[in-house]
Amino acid sequence: MYSHGIRVLFVALCCVSVNVPSAGAAPSVPTLALKPAWTHIKFKRPLWLEESPDGTGRIFMVEQAGRILIMPKDRAATNTVEFLDISARKTYRQDEEGLLGMAFHPKYKENGRLFLFYSAHDPLRSIISEWRVSKDNPSRVDLASERVLLEIPRPFWNHDGGVLMFGKDGYLYLSHGDGGQRDDPHDNGQNLGSLLGKILRIDVDNKTGNLPYGIPKDNPFIGTAGARPEIWAFGLRNVWRMAFDRKNGDLWASDVGQDKWEEINVITKGGNYGWRVREGFHPWKDSAHKHTRFIDPVLEYPHVPALAKESKSPEHGTGVSITGGYVYRGNKLPVLQGVYVYADYKMGTVWGLRSSNNTSVDVVGEIIKPNPIRFVASFGEDAAGELYMLCLDGNVYEFVMPAPKPVRN
Repeated sequence: MYSHGIRVLFVALCCVSVNVPSAGAAPSVPTLALKPAWTHIKFKRPLWLEESPDGTGRIFMVEQAGRILIMPKDRAATNTVEFLDISARKTYRQDEEGLLGMAFHPKYKENGRLFLFYSAHDPLRSIISEWRVSKDNPSRVDLASERVLLEIPRPFWNHDGGVLMFGKDGYLYLSHGDGGQRDDPHDNGQNLGSLLGKILRIDVDNKTGNLPYGIPKDNPFIGTAGARPEIWAFGLRNVWRMAFDRKNGDLWASDVGQDKWEEINVITKGGNYGWRVREGFHPWKDSAHKHTRFIDPVLEYPHVPALAKESKSPEHGTGVSITGGYVYRGNKLPVLQGVYVYADYKMGTVWGLRSSNNTSVDVVGEIIKPNPIRFVASFGEDAAGELYMLCLDGNVYEFVMPAPKPVRN
């Protein structure tokens, strides 16, 4: 079905002013291209990619049905190594379920520990658990080593979130959606007694009381009556995906909207991002919390062009389901330095933005049609900070400079 020959897909990004830059403002977003990172390997719903922090240079790929693959260092190779397979558990039944996230412990080289986020059924729940690599085989997870840390009940099948990542503080951060259905019917996003609609932060190296993990002492809601102490930020619908800026530690999270607005947030400790009281910058649903003060998104974009006049980012293109990426901090593409790269899952559009203060956007760029791909499921980052884009066409792409235009005499 898919062609795996050498292909370069040109992604032309145009400079669009959102807040009109003044003299000395951030430079424009560059014109880039994409090419398949592995030219002869077809993936099945790839959702996450990262390099293990053990100095081996191995890149690991998560497939939604339940497999983790070790990618070959030879980009023209045809074979992968299976690191883990839990597909027999049938974690993936509907689109937003499955093996959704993975994170290596920062000291993976010494302790062989990694963490997974996956969906479970009968009853519906999300599971976050610790695993260990086999003592006899560094390329295989010991399937008997699983230790469940958290089981989060889900009222519905969708809005599962699923990002796992370690901060520079050594704590594990994870995102979970509001539990599904329209309008967050249980108002989970604003309920500090629920883990749904939140970003959580836990200590996987220690224990608090009878918990199988620790609660960091500076988590913002410790001691707040009725609040879960794991919560780091709340008021989120379905973060897909989030990532730390490796230069300054800022946590960028793209939150999927419902009917009108997609949004990008920079997450702060204890922050309330408004769902379900609002979507993007706009009022959405009456709630007991409607007079609460919320943190504004960095950027929003509408589902239809007719909403552009209401947007805080009026010249941004449309889309229907945001896929968050990374702030680029690699070395191969100096022109992309400091750009937050993100996309729309269904449209396939890839954008980049520059922000000087993480509260508003200086410059944003979007793909010039025709769009070469659709269904951008996720992004990945290797140890050097180079970016990858994971798509449901079966390919993983890397960002490159476009080929020079031919000179005409």
